[in-house]
Amino acid sequence: MLGYLWISAHRLANQGVIMKEIIARVYFIYMAILFAFTMIWVAIVILLLKLFLNENQFPSALHKTYKIWMAIYMPLILCPVRRYGLEKFRKDKNYIVVINHSSFMDIPVSSPGIPVATKTLAKAELKKIPIFGYIYSQGSILVDRSDRKSRYESFQQMKDVLSRGLSLCLYPEGTRNKSSAPLSSFKDGAFRLALSTQTDIIPAVILGTKNILHPTKKMYAWPHKIAFHFLDVVQVKNYENADVLKDEVRNSMLSFIMQNQPV
Repeated sequence: MLGYLWISAHRLANQGVIMKEIIARVYFIYMAILFAFTMIWVAIVILLLKLFLNENQFPSALHKTYKIWMAIYMPLILCPVRRYGLEKFRKDKNYIVVINHSSFMDIPVSSPGIPVATKTLAKAELKKIPIFGYIYSQGSILVDRSDRKSRYESFQQMKDVLSRGLSLCLYPEGTRNKSSAPLSSFKDGAFRLALSTQTDIIPAVILGTKNILHPTKKMYAWPHKIAFHFLDVVQVKNYENADVLKDEVRNSMLSFIMQNQPV
């Protein structure tokens, strides 16, 4: 009798796993189709903005476009985004916002979720993606990390962005954290830039995106709520060494993730 019950329970569990696999793949296709459909309309809007707005007006309008897009898209895929700590931003200041990066889903959450217009440092190869590459490059500084000249030019472009009063959205881990560790090691570029331009840093932590796109399974996704937390402003005038600044920012983000990460 016990053996029969164990076999029945095992079969039901297997059926549940199979059903979840099917639902997760259907959900992934739904996400992708909806993203592609809305992306086309956003590309058209951006083309119109570039035609009718000047260089000073365009960044703010682009940021609003991203915000509206994601305010529609994220709820439709059942991944609501809650933001915390927006009061950390002052309207008369710009910042370098450094964010953890553990999923492709961080991209649609990060820049639109920051309450001020920003530019993002992005891989140059993203520009090759049809339509999306065009959209993403409009709000990005593109860099080929394997090219020393490209890295130098991107650093100068970031300085220029800050001098124009815009903020920067940077992922100090450099690329997606695919490991089981809550946070990878940080590159020092964002912190050298902060010191050289005396631009304060706002550390930020995105939680929940890693639960949406599976790190190893292809075409597999599951809805999950997302929390976007802005931590206390780090005043760079209190630092002289980029490594010390980098370590303190990373430690604050790591501590927050360890205390608040979803299961």
